[in-house]
Amino acid sequence: MCGWPACRNAFPGEPMKDAPRLSYRNPAGRKAMEGFVRVFSTFSALVGLFFLFWILWTVLKNGHSVLSLKFFTSAPPSPGEGTGGIYYALVGTLKMTGLAALMGIPLGLMAGVYLAEFGRQSRFAAAVRFCINLLMGIPSILVGLFAYTLIVLSVPRHYSGYAGAFALAIIMFPTVARTSEDMLSLVPDTLRESALALGVPRWRMITGILFRSARRGLTTGVLLAVARVSGETAPLLFTALNNNYYPRNLSKPTANLTVTIYNYAMSPYDNWQKVSWGAALVIMAFILTLTLVLRVLLRERSRS
Repeated sequence: MCGWPACRNAFPGEPMKDAPRLSYRNPAGRKAMEGFVRVFSTFSALVGLFFLFWILWTVLKNGHSVLSLKFFTSAPPSPGEGTGGIYYALVGTLKMTGLAALMGIPLGLMAGVYLAEFGRQSRFAAAVRFCINLLMGIPSILVGLFAYTLIVLSVPRHYSGYAGAFALAIIMFPTVARTSEDMLSLVPDTLRESALALGVPRWRMITGILFRSARRGLTTGVLLAVARVSGETAPLLFTALNNNYYPRNLSKPTANLTVTIYNYAMSPYDNWQKVSWGAALVIMAFILTLTLVLRVLLRERSRS
């Protein structure tokens, strides 16, 4: 008795019932489909670039006329008369963003360390990872509503910069956590094993070796989180609200750039509308700068 392949070779005239049927597409049709996909993809990319540069040009055209050193160091203008700046709103934004970073970044780093180092295969870590991914997709207005219910309504109608910073920290947390986990997971296990074999405590190995090896990636995650909250308006409408005074104390309604843009752009006063365009240009330039820095860091990481 011959084996199955040998029998097939022994009877070449017998049809092979289980042989796969190969279908050959017309070369002209295949080339036409390839050309269509290429043209459509190029057109889609050009549409995105067109709207991007249109937005950039519109903001630049309407906002460049008010940019000056005085614009960054002056108080907001009076309604309908005079010129002013965004000094109060800029200081309030920096204070709330800095406080949010102090709350959200360390917690995000520690959550990323836990997911990458202590709970890779545990069910609890899988649940935490799922919740973090879900938190990244929650609309920011729901985060603002949560902070409004938890903090603002605790004292009736008490808006504050602390509540705004709390909402921004919630938005920053999942971005930092997921990025930290991914960057720490890319560090070779040989570094961990070598450090532990030399008797280095695990906490020292994480902070002194892993963090140093993944510092560019961790910095990228922090900058991504800051860029993520730089243009948020809805959470601050529910929490920090806004005012036209210098933000000395964050326990009161606090001036900020995004809500200032919203209020001034909707106002009937020309001078306020000009200030809103200038503030929009400042935020756009800030986010563009952060994006360029991120690209440089990612490029250096890929080369190394």
